[in-house]
Amino acid sequence: MSDRVRLTVFGVSLAGLLALLVWGLAGLPDFGDFQGAYGQLLNRVAVPERSTTDVVTAVNFDYRGFDTLGEEFILFAAVIGVASILRTLRGERIRRPDDDAAGRHVPETSLLVRVTGLGLVAPTILVGIYIVAHGHQTPGGGFQGGVILATALLLIYLSADYMTMRAVGPTWLIELAEGLGAAGFALIGVGGLVFGSAFFENFLGKGTPGELPSAGTIPLSNTAVGLAVTGGFVFMLSEFLQQALTHRRVHHHRRGGARRAS
Repeated sequence: MSDRVRLTVFGVSLAGLLALLVWGLAGLPDFGDFQGAYGQLLNRVAVPERSTTDVVTAVNFDYRGFDTLGEEFILFAAVIGVASILRTLRGERIRRPDDDAAGRHVPETSLLVRVTGLGLVAPTILVGIYIVAHGHQTPGGGFQGGVILATALLLIYLSADYMTMRAVGPTWLIELAEGLGAAGFALIGVGGLVFGSAFFENFLGKGTPGELPSAGTIPLSNTAVGLAVTGGFVFMLSEFLQQALTHRRVHHHRRGGARRAS
């Protein structure tokens, strides 16, 4: 297929997608004119029934908890897939990764970048923990807080190097966090069957809306998902970085061996 044909197909597809998006936007209700019966019902009953002031969190971890479990395991499957593919490509970690991999130019970071980046690590962790812990009171929760917590490890890499990041967050700890988070969230759902009458039934005391110890099992679900998301994102980041730092060295070694053999 020639470049002209590919551009023509792309242009027609893009025009069709834009037309579809414009058509969908034109059919949206006016701002402030929400007519969703399900959403209006939840706005009335979520706070008294679940003792949470964040209705979205009540939906994610209670009313629709089983769907959220599926979303959580999509991330888990993605992590397993990334690890399986990349570790096979580099021969199951055949050598220790190094930022000085052959053919890779690593510019030196300035003192200002290192100090600023490392100075942001602790505030990033604090914000991530806050978002997870208060997910049942304000917008946020385990998914958003987990991504923020994973960013703290990325800041360590950007401010120092890969081996420093691995020392702070070793692989076994990352894998443990991912596994405990995913398993813990599923077990909370099973707890609803054991101590209640339905999967993900809220079987703990609900407390007073607006207080930190409230909403029953919802904060536990937020914590479990926060662990899983943090572990999953850091794990994939680590795998991609290790692939970038080792694959070229393996390739270079093989090319050198081929030249010697010839």
